[in-house]
Formats: sequence, structure tokens, C-alpha cells
Amino acid sequence: MSYPIRVRAGVVIIENDHILLTEFKDEKSGLHYNFPSGGVEAGESVKEAAKREAWEEGGVEVEIGEFAFSYEYSPHLIDHRFGPVQALSMIFKATLDRNYDSFQPAAPDPRQIGAKWIPIEKLREIKLYPVIQEELLNYLQDGVKGQYIEEHTLFKKV
Repeated sequence: MSYPIRVRAGVVIIENDHILLTEFKDEKSGLHYNFPSGGVEAGESVKEAAKREAWEEGGVEVEIGEFAFSYEYSPHLIDHRFGPVQALSMIFKATLDRNYDSFQPAAPDPRQIGAKWIPIEKLREIKLYPVIQEELLNYLQDGVKGQYIEEHTLFKKV
């Protein structure tokens, strides 16, 4: 029996002490946020996927920068909370290619309601999935990069 691992790519975009996040709303989780991110497609590098996801979910074109961190979702360790497929996400720092007055996600996810700038100082106050506010703040404030985060360890915080 095979046990596939989905490779995902995403971006951290910071401008003027704000982070661009995708905004979602559904019955199970209510209003919550995520990074512009998604699965790597066949014939695409991880960095190419990160750039595409920034456009599809964030409505922005970006330049991909340094590797920031990765996180792994292992469904068997948290009762399949977010579905049955194991995933390894690679997140890169990215910069906007220009200024944007508004965001028009090109291909939003079904439950996505938009993209929004969130003040970094408010990160602890929002529902962010994965629940990596502290790890993200460590990266942004202290330059701690290359972290490997296991999602099942984060739910001790919730």
C-alpha cells in the first residue's frame, strides 16, 4: 500500500510590517488565515509553485527569495484533522514585483474569501493554519530560518 506525501509550496510576503495572508471562512473552522500556498504540480519546481500560488491565491506576482521554513502535516498523528494526505510544505520569503492597490486572486481555493494584509503585531490574535505564529515571529524578528516544524506538535498550543 502506498502512502503518498504531497509536496506543497508557499510564500511569506512582508510589506510595511504587514503580512499578506489568504482569508478563508467555512463552517468547521470559521474565519481563518493561511499563507498563499498549495500543491506542487507535475513539471514544476517548488519555487515555481510558490510563485504560482502567490498569484492564484494572493493575486500578486512575486520574486521568490530565501527558503524560510518547512512544516509537515502527518495526519495519523493528529487524528486526520485536516484530511488523510500527508504533506510537506516549503515556505519561501517573497517580495512583491510592484505595488498593488487591491488583490484579485486568480484562482482562489473554494472556501477562500480573499487575501488580506495583517499587521505582524496582530499575528497572535488571528486563527492561522498551520498554528505557527510563534515560529513565524521567530523567523521575522530573529532571522531564524530553515526551521522544520511538525504540525502535530503545534496543537499543544491550541
